[in-house]
Amino acid sequence: MRTRTCISAILALPLLLSGCLFGGSDRDERPARVTPRASGPVSLPSRPSAETRQCYADLGRDRIEYRTLPDRDYGGGCLVIGAVQLLDIGVPVANLKSMRCPLARAFTGWVRGGVAPAALQMLGSELVRVESMGTYSCRGIVGGGAGSAGRISQHGLANAVDVAVFVLRDGRRVSIEDGWNGSPQERAFLRTIRASACKRFTTVLSPDYNSAHYNHLHLDLGGKAFCR
Repeated sequence: MRTRTCISAILALPLLLSGCLFGGSDRDERPARVTPRASGPVSLPSRPSAETRQCYADLGRDRIEYRTLPDRDYGGGCLVIGAVQLLDIGVPVANLKSMRCPLARAFTGWVRGGVAPAALQMLGSELVRVESMGTYSCRGIVGGGAGSAGRISQHGLANAVDVAVFVLRDGRRVSIEDGWNGSPQERAFLRTIRASACKRFTTVLSPDYNSAHYNHLHLDLGGKAFCR
């Protein structure tokens, strides 16, 4: 019995270590249950941190149009604090709602400094639109294991964005779903912008990570650095 217990512990060690190393972001496949407040969000006193105030200044300097959003507690651990809604970053982006300001700053820098130049240089056409699958969503980490039970997704903190499609001036729509294993040009472009994202975001998840990300790039500023 003692030998069997030791063997079980050894076999379980990689799983335990993976839970420690990769906790904090959306890295599995089934959402943990989170229950937001049934009565709706509660407004919080708005006291922007020094980091948030600097972020506002950075967006203004870069001529990004945005509006600040009130701090709110949605219950179940879901919070929107120091968030903005991007209105105009120079390239239209669909489905953007609440984003913590540092996430908005990183996303803007990635689209303008990473995606747009890569589209022109590698695909020969100007980037005219980005289609996201959203930002804030009050839910748990996408994962059904005991280690993720009850833990809030970075989406539940307005600290993540999922990106699905890049539209070019010549009419092409380069999607993660179809282009990840598409033409050589599309494959190279999408992997280049993933590499660019890994320099700006803490966590970047693509179809190479798991089947839950077959149709989008997940980008967030939470947890530990992870790019795949």
